[in-house]
Amino acid sequence: MKKGLKILLIILFVVAVVAAIFYMYKTSTAENVEFETTEVQVKDISTKAVATGAVKPREVIEIKPNISGVISEIHVEEGETVEKGALIATLRVIPNVSSLNAAQQQINSARITLNNEKIQFNRTKSLYDQGVLPKQDFDNALASYQMAQQNLKAAQSDYKIAQTGIAPGLEQYATIQIRATISGMILSIPVEIGNTVQEINNFSVGTTIATMADVSQMIFEGNVDEADVGKLKEGMKMTITIGALPDEQFEGVLNYISPSGVDTSGIVQFEIKADVNLKEDIFLRANYSANAEVMLSEAKNVVALESAHIQYDDKGKAFVEILKPGTEKYDQPVYQKKMLEIGISDGVFVEIKSGLKKGDKVKVFNTDLETENAGGPPRR
Repeated sequence: MKKGLKILLIILFVVAVVAAIFYMYKTSTAENVEFETTEVQVKDISTKAVATGAVKPREVIEIKPNISGVISEIHVEEGETVEKGALIATLRVIPNVSSLNAAQQQINSARITLNNEKIQFNRTKSLYDQGVLPKQDFDNALASYQMAQQNLKAAQSDYKIAQTGIAPGLEQYATIQIRATISGMILSIPVEIGNTVQEINNFSVGTTIATMADVSQMIFEGNVDEADVGKLKEGMKMTITIGALPDEQFEGVLNYISPSGVDTSGIVQFEIKADVNLKEDIFLRANYSANAEVMLSEAKNVVALESAHIQYDDKGKAFVEILKPGTEKYDQPVYQKKMLEIGISDGVFVEIKSGLKKGDKVKVFNTDLETENAGGPPRR
């Protein structure tokens, strides 16, 4: 019995020794864990607000007729520069039936009144010539007769206007000639010869025959997120990049920030506008898509580290682990924890105010790598 117990103890001892030797062997031959490092840099960092929008003329004018009709001629082309008063288009007036009927009724009424006044005047004149009526009665009858004549002429003129759109004697100022109201470029002509156009009045916005603008005065119109709008002020300088001209940049000055935001798909944005400083040799077309950057803060020649490599403790304080100088050749390099004071960030790099210096090698923090190292061979 005792002999069997001894044998069992010897076997257990041998197994334990073999296991210990195997563990020590595996430990001594296991690969040392190596971590990648990144070097601390010195660079310029800036924070910017970015607005997306378009470049547009400061003011776009719509040319509309003051009488309805049909386009008979178009005298300009899109992209053409014209002076104020230049002929844009000519209309052929289509009489309005109700207006013509009303004008004709006015003529008929004026003729009846004139006939009555003529009879009354002749009767008064006869009695006045006989000395029966005083001169005052004659003068009153004459005035009424003359007024009736003028009313008939006015009614006939109104009929002419309703029929042709031109007042008698004023053909040179005909409203059927549509002219430019400003000097500038013709941006668009949304009508064609033969199209019917509606006059602008209190009851109708009218038909746009052409749009014009002074393209020497351009502005940027865009939207900025609410996270940045509180940092903007009128007068700030902007750098504007045009989508169609990627190699060119234009300077601008912020001149308007909307007091009210608009919710777009859960994101509140505010409209901004800026004057654009044009370049003499570059023509900006209306509604070019553009992005504008506004410099909010800037730190030049500062110690910087990519934000992805910064860790935070349970109190929210920033830190990194840096390679201890002289240990990089060890089988197991030594890393030191360094607390950081950070400044501004451009979204990629962070300003390091204290805790690091140029050339420090920071351990690249990688959760996947840490987990892998804990349960198996490290990733190279």
